Amino acid sequence: MIFVHAGVSAARVAAIEHYGAEVRRVPGNYDDSVRHAADAAAAEGWTVVSDTSYPGYTDIPCHVMQGYAVLAEEAIAQSSAIPTHLFLQGGVGGFAAAMIAHYWERTGAARPVAVVVEPDRAACLLASARVGRPQAVHGDLDTVMAGLACGEPSLVAWNILDAGADAFMSIPDALALAAMRTLAEPVAGDPAIVGGESGVAGLAGLQSIADDPAVRAAIALTPASRVLVIGTEADTDPALYARVVGRNAAAVRHSEAVWFT
Repeated sequence: MIFVHAGVSAARVAAIEHYGAEVRRVPGNYDDSVRHAADAAAAEGWTVVSDTSYPGYTDIPCHVMQGYAVLAEEAIAQSSAIPTHLFLQGGVGGFAAAMIAHYWERTGAARPVAVVVEPDRAACLLASARVGRPQAVHGDLDTVMAGLACGEPSLVAWNILDAGADAFMSIPDALALAAMRTLAEPVAGDPAIVGGESGVAGLAGLQSIADDPAVRAAIALTPASRVLVIGTEADTDPALYARVVGRNAAAVRHSEAVWFT
């Protein structure tokens, strides 16, 4: 039984149903759907499986975060050097916290500088950082980065982010859409990459500060830096992806760079 909020696209609902799930759409935003799921589970005797945590519900989100940490371990195994910087998608904070915690555990004091990136219309982690405690943001949280449209931080994740994140930032939708188009264009030696709206937030954050000397200096980002971003979503809404990029994911994956001299 999957609960989704009013802003989840029909294509994403159909993709979930394809796996045999029953989907219930509920009024409100992502945080409202979390509460609906918790209430239904309590009434029916179900088990909630979620990546966000709240008072009285922390164990399963910790396991989900441990699953996210596999991404960090794979990146370490496949890289010749530890990155100097991580630019990480925000949301409720589980993914970012898992990445930070794993690199912290593996590298100690040499851990990368970690920057958490959120949509400017759903920047609950940035709001929390400003006041030093979990802080909710309200409203419809209307952003094209639907997977990050979260108004309340995960309590388990926030405990890690509060201690381990070096910077928080928010970006407008336009920057995420631009990053999708950037990845869709192959460059010499590298293939095109299909990146979805939420999955490119880290890259969009990096691109947004690339020409800002003051911000780069504040996080010690130099031409010698090694930056890791992770694409956490492809074309989960194929029609929307095609509208943004100008062609579908299959065409992007099969595109090749043509160079003229």
